[in-house]
Amino acid sequence: MATAKLVAQPGETPWTDLGNGNRRRVLIHTPDLMQVEFGFDKGAVGALHSHPHVQVSYVAEGRFEVTIDGKTQVVDKGGSFIVPSGLEHGVVALEAGRLIDVFMPHRADFL
Repeated sequence: MATAKLVAQPGETPWTDLGNGNRRRVLIHTPDLMQVEFGFDKGAVGALHSHPHVQVSYVAEGRFEVTIDGKTQVVDKGGSFIVPSGLEHGVVALEAGRLIDVFMPHRADFL
């Protein structure tokens, strides 16, 4: 079995344009864990959705309205939030920003 990549350098992976002011790039992953950077223009929406993966998100830049399981809070730069498996969630970028998301296990649909 091949050894998992253990280090990712800045700019190593390209952005994927998701449309509507959203973009994503997978930073690093193993079968059990994945780190992904999302970029949002001001007003961009990460539509409500759910998935079986556990997700933890860090607000690297900006300010987001975060909805998890029908409850909404504003999370500023430096804040974090967790989305348990299966809960509906989404975000609205109140200003241009970036989220660093970690998924367990990895999101095969992002590869």
